[in-house]
This record gives sequence, structure tokens and C-alpha cells, in this order.
Amino acid sequence: MNMRILAALAALTLPFPLIAQQSPAHDPAALQQKALGDNTAYGIVEDLTTEIGPRLAGTEREAAARAWAVTRLKAMGFANVRIEPFDMKTWVRGIETAEVTGPYSGKMHISALGNSASTGEKGLEAEVVYFRTLADLGAAPAGSLKGKIAFVSHKMTKTQNGASYGQFGGVRRIGPSLASEKGAAAIIIRSVGTDYHRNPHTGGTSFGEKGVPIPAAALSIPDAENLERMIARASKKGEAVRMKLVLTPRQIGTTQSGNVIAEVPGSDPAAGMILIGGHLDSWDLGTGAIDDGAGVAISAAAAKMIMDAGTPKRTIRVVWWGAEEVGIFGGRAYAEKHGAAGHALAMESDFGADRIWQVDFRLPAGTDELQTRIANALAPLGVGRGRDVAGGGPDHGPIVALGVNAIDLQQDGTDYFDLHHTPDDTLDKIDPKAMQQNVAAWVTVLGIVANDPADLLPKAKVAE
Repeated sequence: MNMRILAALAALTLPFPLIAQQSPAHDPAALQQKALGDNTAYGIVEDLTTEIGPRLAGTEREAAARAWAVTRLKAMGFANVRIEPFDMKTWVRGIETAEVTGPYSGKMHISALGNSASTGEKGLEAEVVYFRTLADLGAAPAGSLKGKIAFVSHKMTKTQNGASYGQFGGVRRIGPSLASEKGAAAIIIRSVGTDYHRNPHTGGTSFGEKGVPIPAAALSIPDAENLERMIARASKKGEAVRMKLVLTPRQIGTTQSGNVIAEVPGSDPAAGMILIGGHLDSWDLGTGAIDDGAGVAISAAAAKMIMDAGTPKRTIRVVWWGAEEVGIFGGRAYAEKHGAAGHALAMESDFGADRIWQVDFRLPAGTDELQTRIANALAPLGVGRGRDVAGGGPDHGPIVALGVNAIDLQQDGTDYFDLHHTPDDTLDKIDPKAMQQNVAAWVTVLGIVANDPADLLPKAKVAE
């Protein structure tokens, strides 16, 4: 049979999206295979965590990370590498100890929450009042906690998509503010995490513009459960558990943070750019390997692979975001400066370094073929198509809210909250093979979207 006829018949057996036109230089299958043997991403996060280490937002260590990032991105061959600075109010950690003083005794492992007030160097000793859930704290009468330490627990569980963090993270995010409103002298919470190491999980909290900050800290989960047992036994005897806290964090005023930006220039500026990245800052307990050294490494490694393969149609803008952990300040500053215009798509990696298992979309009507083509190209990596609407990632949230499209490559988060915001967030927790699968998924999506003819630019909202 004529070979041309054979080829035509073979094409008819394939799903249409797989034979859609694409740039030969950015062939998804070829890029995937290359990425699965590439160590660029692991090299970035290894160097970042070794040479810079913890990168608390607004501090000199975050500044050192920005300088390091500029040098690294230039060396990788990216164009238009620069820092866009912004100012922020900065909080730093101090001494932090906790000890039960009666009727039992015992030192506990504790970590102050970002924006916590200080007890002063002499500390604070008071009765501990237990609340099983955040809702129970919210139901406490006004003024009922005056001079006392609130203790709020919860039952966060492991989930692949991290959904439990959305539910139980409120204990950290708004629990301290609620306790302050009830008159508490301080608050301690069960760490928002899923491990059973004696490592407390830090993280930011907010007292609002008019709220009164109080000392606020997280207990390691084993210590939190031990404290619950102490309170239950003391209560049976009609006694109250007392604790001494020493927390000496402080606000150091306005300092500078910034976003580090680099680009892979495209051939068609009118097609709009693809905004990708992860956040460069980290909490100060570990070395910020999974949160989010992995994310900056994965996204940049994928962008470099596209760059090395040839010029894409769309510009790819890589942003290593500043000050995400303490309030998504980098994402907000970028949205205020640049707006949505000219941005075709946003993608962020900020959920560790475990394997990608699902892809979600927020794309305009008429892009069904593009979405199916992406999903089919990701299938060899074990990635399935989800039904959720993509959010673009935390740093991209402000610009997605302005109408920019998004694609989310969902990582397996089953074990993520064992490490999140703890001293255990270190390089050894990253599986190099899983990281390569991440890069393979990212370069697949970028190779397709960066060259697709679809109109992905945000549309002006029509007044009602």
C-alpha cells in the first residue's frame, strides 16, 4: 500500500488534539524525555539551600537570595533579568520557650507565629484554657479569656490535594486575632501540620489593622496532644494547667523585599506572555527546600529547556516572588505595577516537589482542543485531567483575579504538611526523580501553550 495512504490512515486513528500543529522545536514527547533525565532543577534548589539557606522576607537573607538569583538566572541565559523592589513591614523571631508549671511539669517545643507580639524577656505565666476547635474559641464570651492563655486544637488530616489546610489553617491565620478579641493574654495552637515529630510549624497570622497583637505560637503536635491530656486530667481534679511562655519576636520597621524577574523572549509580543515561577522567600526554621526552593527551581528549569530548544511564540516571564510567606506581598506588588494587560497565562509551583498527578484549567471558551491536547500530552507522565478551576498559585492570585488565565499542575501533597513551615524543610526531603517528573510536566505545558495560536489575552470587562 502507498506509504502516504498508510500515514493518512494512521492519523485518522489518533485523537484530533494529538495531531494539531505545533512547533517541532518544542515537541512535547521529546521535551518530556529530556526533562526526565535533566538535573537542572535539583541543582538550583541544592545551591540555593546550601549557599543562602533560610530566607525570611524583608531580612538580609532574602536580600542575599535576590542577589544570588540575579546571578544564577543570568548565567542560565535568561534575558531582561532584574529586581523589582517593594517595601514591607518586617517581623523577626526571638527567644521562644514554653513550660508547663502546674499541676504537672514539662518543657514543650514551640515556635512563634509571624506577627506574634512579645511576652517580654521575663515571659508570661498564666492559666491555659482549652478549645477543641476554632469554632469553640469563636463562641467564647467576650472578655472570658482575660489574663489567660488560649489553647486551640484541631484534627488536620493528610490529603493528596491539601484540602485540609484550607479548613484547619484558620486556627493559625485568625485564631490569634479571635483570642485577642476575647481578652486572652496569649495564644498557643496545635501546629497546622500532619507529622508527629517534635517540630512545631510556624506560619503567618494577622491581627488586622485595628486588632491588638498578642503573643502567639504553635506547639509541636506531640506536645499539643500531651497538653490536651494534662488539661483533661487536671480538669477531673478541679485544677487548671498553667504555662510559662517566653516569646521575644519584634517588628523591625519597614525594609525592602522584591521580585526577581527574568524572561525567555518570544517571537510575537502581541500574543501575550506566560507568567511562571515560585516564591524565593521562606520561613526561617528550615532551609526552604520544598517551600519554595523547589518551585523556583522547577519553573526556571522548564523555562530554560524551552529557551534552549528554540524561540517560542509567547514570551515566558519567570518571576521568583518575594515575601509570599508573610502576606503574598510580591504578588500584590506585581499586580499593582503591571496589571493584567499582556498576560496570557499564569502558572506557579508552590506545593513541594512530589509528583504531579492532575492538571486543572482556567482558560477561555473555545479552547477545548488546547486543553485536551495538553491533557493528552501529560498522560504519559501519569497526570490526569481534573475538574477544578485553576487558581494559578498564591502569588498569581492577585493577577488572576484581574482576569488572567491559569493552569495548575497539581502536586501530590499527601506528605507536604509533615514538613511545611518546620525545621524539617530541607534538601534531603526532595526526591530528584519526582522533581524531574515535575519539570517534564511543566515543559510539556509550556511547549504547547507558548506556541498555540489561541487568543489567551484577558478581555476587558463589559459594564453591566
